[in-house]
Amino acid sequence: MDLNQRPFRQCAISVMDTIADPDITFDEKGICNYYHEFKAAVKAHVFEGEAGEKKLAETVKTIKKRAGGSQYDCILGLSGGADSSYMAVLAKQLGLNPLVVHFDYGWNTELAVNNIEQLVTKLDYDLYTYVMDWEEFKDLQRSYFKASVLDLDVPADHMIFGALYKTASKYNVKTVLSGNNVMTEHTLPKSWNYNKFDMVNLKNIHKTYSKRPLKKLPALGVWDQAWYQLVKDIQRVNILDYIPYNKEAIKGILMTDYGWRDYGGKHYESVFTRFYQGYILPKKWQIDKRKAHLSNLIFAGQLTKEEAEAEMVKPCYDPKLQQEDFHYVAKKLGFTDEEFEQVLTQPNRAHEEFGTDKGQRQFYFKIMRTIKPISRIVKKFRTQV
Repeated sequence: MDLNQRPFRQCAISVMDTIADPDITFDEKGICNYYHEFKAAVKAHVFEGEAGEKKLAETVKTIKKRAGGSQYDCILGLSGGADSSYMAVLAKQLGLNPLVVHFDYGWNTELAVNNIEQLVTKLDYDLYTYVMDWEEFKDLQRSYFKASVLDLDVPADHMIFGALYKTASKYNVKTVLSGNNVMTEHTLPKSWNYNKFDMVNLKNIHKTYSKRPLKKLPALGVWDQAWYQLVKDIQRVNILDYIPYNKEAIKGILMTDYGWRDYGGKHYESVFTRFYQGYILPKKWQIDKRKAHLSNLIFAGQLTKEEAEAEMVKPCYDPKLQQEDFHYVAKKLGFTDEEFEQVLTQPNRAHEEFGTDKGQRQFYFKIMRTIKPISRIVKKFRTQV
């Protein structure tokens, strides 16, 4: 039987279900695989209580040591969303001096910009704004729409990470603080997004639908990652996994102490991502990412299934704002409303139809397996000298 045509079934403890998810499975109690994957991730990556305090202290010590004589201890990407905003607060509490980097790629909401300004001012941080070349970026986004592939967030996510590494290298910073964390954002079906760093796929999609060369955007392919991670020794650290991390509690702190304002949905600090996740994915792909976001909070004990179900009954976001976003996104990308509707109703296509970097990545992992043992020996030798 085609997994996409399976009878509807929902997880016994979360709101994950069989709709648009060919990979979901259930145990004998009706509990889905994502619950068990979450528990495994908590066991592997989350440090609680004294273990968390110890891990956090060791990590901060390492960050400062790796900074050497650099002006900044680390790089912190700030979008104005809850996770990155709290990262900024936590870094100050830990005595770190990050260079705060904001990425202007043309889609930030006024609310997100205001959140960033409030935090940077109150925390007394230096702010570096990385402005994407709009014409190139717009052209790349248009290509993804024309390709009719699933993950329209790839251009932004790809270039944002590229800009992070490029900025870290420019300022000789060895650590990038990441807002990723298990407690609020581990759960997501593999089929609901695509590899953000597959530059072969990205370039082929762009080349198929555009003649404009990509020269100014901070693209980040396999070998660029190898350069930054292995040669420049730039590492990402997820310190939110070392503290008690409750979504509603941290939002309360941000609003009370820093004038932060909620934007109504995960990653909705971007107009584009709001429209993509709240309009395009549900309508074109039958994917509602709220299921994953809310289920993750259920698994973490921060939400009940009943509360999640009540949230799922509501529209992804205000239908009137959805229509406003439709016209705004179409116009900003250079489509008429009619052209945009035609683009959005094309048959869906798989990313893999445009080629992948699978061969390059396999070779890269082979190199990494060879280098890691040598790297451990070198690091051990350095600590003994």
